[in-house]
Amino acid sequence: MNPLAERITDSELEVMRVLWDAKEALPVAEIRKAICEKTGWENSTAKTLLYRLQSKGVVAQEKRDVYYYSPCITAEEYNEYTTQRLIDKLYKGNAKNLIASLVSSKKLNDEDITELRNMFRGQKR
Repeated sequence: MNPLAERITDSELEVMRVLWDAKEALPVAEIRKAICEKTGWENSTAKTLLYRLQSKGVVAQEKRDVYYYSPCITAEEYNEYTTQRLIDKLYKGNAKNLIASLVSSKKLNDEDITELRNMFRGQKR
């Protein structure tokens, strides 16, 4: 698990999503524009969050004609970390109990269950 994932706050996650969706380094102006359109936040808020992420080592800065920013952690790494935290926190580290909860609360439809069965079958050795 990437240790950088634990450094991302919920607000900073909005910035990370913009960077992950872009799939390339972005200048600060584009990041601010995307964040402000999506959330309605002020430019200064988006800029502050971006700089916090950079100071934490979660986002890299590159000087070109202007500064460009790119993520140092993938969305998949972040999702893996947050999923494991959820399992640890709510299900005492037992992923089976998470799946059982989803099934019993009808959060999974028949297609989802079939897909999961196929995934589990593919994991058996």
